[in-house]
Amino acid sequence: MSNDKSRIEGEGSYSGTKDYNDRTAKFIKDGKVDKAAKDAVHAIDSPEAAQLKQAEEKGKAGDPRHMDKKA
Repeated sequence: MSNDKSRIEGEGSYSGTKDYNDRTAKFIKDGKVDKAAKDAVHAIDSPEAAQLKQAEEKGKAGDPRHMDKKA
């Protein structure tokens, strides 16, 4: 009985992990890593670098969906 609705995955998601791993393996197999790394280097040295750094700090600080909420 392999009904997706009856599958309880508990904490974490086996299907989500499998999907992520499959997409990551495809990304690597397709040879996209070097281009992504070069794009990242260019972004760090671009005019948008300050915005990228600010977004990174917000992401590390907590739930980004509620970051701009005023108390």
